[in-house]
Amino acid sequence: MDAASPEPSLYTVKAVFILDNDGNRLLSKYYDPELYPSIKEQRNFESNIFNKTHKADNEIAFLEGLTIVYKSSIDLFFYVAGSAQENELMLMSVLSCLFDSLTHILRKNVERKCLLENMEGAFLVVDEIIDGGVILESDHQQVLQKVNYRADDNPLTEQSVTQHLTEKLALTSNVLQSAKDQIKWSILK
Repeated sequence: MDAASPEPSLYTVKAVFILDNDGNRLLSKYYDPELYPSIKEQRNFESNIFNKTHKADNEIAFLEGLTIVYKSSIDLFFYVAGSAQENELMLMSVLSCLFDSLTHILRKNVERKCLLENMEGAFLVVDEIIDGGVILESDHQQVLQKVNYRADDNPLTEQSVTQHLTEKLALTSNVLQSAKDQIKWSILK
């Protein structure tokens, strides 16, 4: 591997956000605390990327040292950002999973009003796909199953939210235990 290229990392996603057709933030999660530490910096970045992409026919943009994939639907713009060296296909798989999951949850009404009415479901979907910048899932069927959502059901209940949080806590505990085991193993070597 080239000495100048960065070490591979599981922390693929730097940010995910959804803007309306005026460039206003509806949902955002930033996973790199050093990237844009303040809300003002985040909004400036979102405004810059929106201005660059809202009239473009592309699916990918490069801005401020980041690779950004994006998609629009009616009055929403979906964005997934990664480092400049990140594989665009990985980022696109996250974007597709997010879009397909929300399409199902919003009953194919992927528009601002429906998203705002189902914001808890949108955050659950994002949390199932990405955890701390690590891609956990890229199959929207698996995501929908994990958030316990079916198109013919009522919106998410408190029980499904609690179940999701419990599963997320268990997953985090398993990841931490695995990391501890790897550290022990490397010390014993």
